[in-house]
Amino acid sequence: MAEVVLEKVNKIYPNGVHAVKDADLVVEDKEFVVLLGPSGCGKTTTLRMIAGLEEITSGIVKIDGRIVNDVEPKDRDIAMVFQNYALYPHMTVYQNMAFGLKLRKVPKDEIDRKVKEAARILGIEHLLDRKPKQLSGGQRQRVAVGRAIVRNPKVFLFDEPLSNLDAKLRVQMRGELKKLHHKLEATIVYVTHDQVEAMTMADKIVIMKDGAIQQIGGPNDVYNKPANIFVAGFIGSPAMNFIESKVVRGDGGLWIQASGFKVKVPKEHEDALANYVDKEIIFGIRPENIYDKLFALNPTPENTVTGRVDVVEPLGSETLLHVTVGEDELVAKVDPKTQAKEDQPIDLVFDMSVMHAFDKETEKAII
Repeated sequence: MAEVVLEKVNKIYPNGVHAVKDADLVVEDKEFVVLLGPSGCGKTTTLRMIAGLEEITSGIVKIDGRIVNDVEPKDRDIAMVFQNYALYPHMTVYQNMAFGLKLRKVPKDEIDRKVKEAARILGIEHLLDRKPKQLSGGQRQRVAVGRAIVRNPKVFLFDEPLSNLDAKLRVQMRGELKKLHHKLEATIVYVTHDQVEAMTMADKIVIMKDGAIQQIGGPNDVYNKPANIFVAGFIGSPAMNFIESKVVRGDGGLWIQASGFKVKVPKEHEDALANYVDKEIIFGIRPENIYDKLFALNPTPENTVTGRVDVVEPLGSETLLHVTVGEDELVAKVDPKTQAKEDQPIDLVFDMSVMHAFDKETEKAII
């Protein structure tokens, strides 16, 4: 397999749209990298430039150490799996998987061996004589992946391959693609707008917004140490709570003061906020780090706030509470045994050890 390197890659369309801006990225050999972001952020355009399906305006793309800017897609030794599977309806599964090898004049016995081996890996041996219209969405997706596997490419490129599947099948296929990655020891670049897909499958996540890379890191890095407000809000479900606050000094330390509460900053975070005393910041806390006081381990007056419950959403393993505190609205993911009732007051406990803080002007992370 191979390393993929992007150096200051740009894509500007004739109408002036700057779709990808100075993208710098290294996909290590055998690494599963996910390009993640909302629609229109440039992730698919980046993938298509790696594939050679989109012309690069400026910058360099390397595959296995070779600059491929002017190399035809068929000569880049990559295989791409598209969102719509792109299977030939008049061909059987076997013929669809064998077609690319036939074009390359691969000997018949080798084609047969490769197709049957890929079918075995994907569990679709019994489908080889069927045509696409006789297959379910998940089976078609496996065939599209199989067609890529038989090529034995240096790099696999996936463009939102699970987006047409129902929720249950998507979960199943996520696991299967991850297992496939380990089995093939493949270099994979995978595009999705689904953060759960990214978090569960990726070795490394590349988060994009408006054509620019916002942060590159492992799933735990982008979740626990988001680089800015956009990343913090995009990763995690429900999204992080953001509250306009002020850093104030008093009672033996620093405090976060908002419209309806005041909570103490832990000692380990005071240095980071020292330059923000008496200044406005954006305070961030994830719903899963807010507890119903009745179920909190270490409630103290310094980390407890009181609000009014607007909505209770029981989800079985957890309950989401929508709570108004002062002028701010929060979402808390609490123990399902909570007795919280709508239009009733509630005491919530913040786990301040995992608090976040962002500069109000630059939106970059302070903590």
